Amino acid sequence: MRSQAPDLLDLKLLQALQLDGRAPFNRIAEVLRVSDQTVARRFRRLRSTVHLRVLGITDESRLGRSTWLLRLSCTPDAADQLAGSLARRPDTAYVSVISGGTEVMCAMKPRTRQARDELLLDRLQRTPRVTSVSAHCLLHHFYGGPVGWLSKINALSPDEQAALSPPPVEPATTPVVLEDDDAALLGALGRDGRASLTELQASTGLPESAVRRRLDSLRSTGVLYLDVQFDHEHLGNDVVALLWLTVAPAALADVGRALASHPEVRFAAATTGQANIVAATLHRSTGDLYTYLSDKIGALDGVRSVETALTLREVKQLTYEPGR
Repeated sequence: MRSQAPDLLDLKLLQALQLDGRAPFNRIAEVLRVSDQTVARRFRRLRSTVHLRVLGITDESRLGRSTWLLRLSCTPDAADQLAGSLARRPDTAYVSVISGGTEVMCAMKPRTRQARDELLLDRLQRTPRVTSVSAHCLLHHFYGGPVGWLSKINALSPDEQAALSPPPVEPATTPVVLEDDDAALLGALGRDGRASLTELQASTGLPESAVRRRLDSLRSTGVLYLDVQFDHEHLGNDVVALLWLTVAPAALADVGRALASHPEVRFAAATTGQANIVAATLHRSTGDLYTYLSDKIGALDGVRSVETALTLREVKQLTYEPGR
């Protein structure tokens, strides 16, 4: 049975955490004009009811690395096992079973070319019951990553958004070079983006002053951003769809910007392959998905074709939680 839907204060808290996942509860409470205890209590409840998690995510593009989308066709009896194996890897995200249970899709963030080739050219090619592997490199993000879908729910007023937004990220000119201890810090934040400085000090062995300095640097350069993981169906979005759009090259930028503005779109990017834009969308029903495809996607100039698949099960969003 679905738990009680989040109310307006819950939605304000979710959007506040999307804006700044490390914002102190007392700061959020002041802006929302409630008590610190109310914010803390709502946060704990959302962790239970919608499986809220605030996680520190590494923006691979800021480090000069690429992100890949993998589409793996397999026999129906292999989909769950394959998805689970991919979900347990630290370099994957958004692992889903789609297409009637005969296809697994995931985002892969290999740290090195060797790690990429080992998975794509060796391990997956030798995995039993995998019938095909299709890999697509993300070329340009139109929406997603540091700007999450919760930014579109408009629960916060413009003044509340301005008060809770962190300082802007520095423009990227060259890839950022990590310091030796950054991997441990990013790993700890990847498990809990709201971990205290004391907890981060214990996880990394660094002095608290060094933790604070590196945390500020990683955030200001955009290497680290905070994202919110939660169950979409609790916000009324029972239908999760993946769209692969084949778009005329001259229309790529315009279509991408249009997708980014759609409230249904939680992620959109230009990618390699015959379908050169991929988008992940949320809908209340299959009827709403049909209306979105016919009225909004159909109205975009330059879209030549669209392939649509429904997500049957999300095995992993940002982090893997066995047993869910």
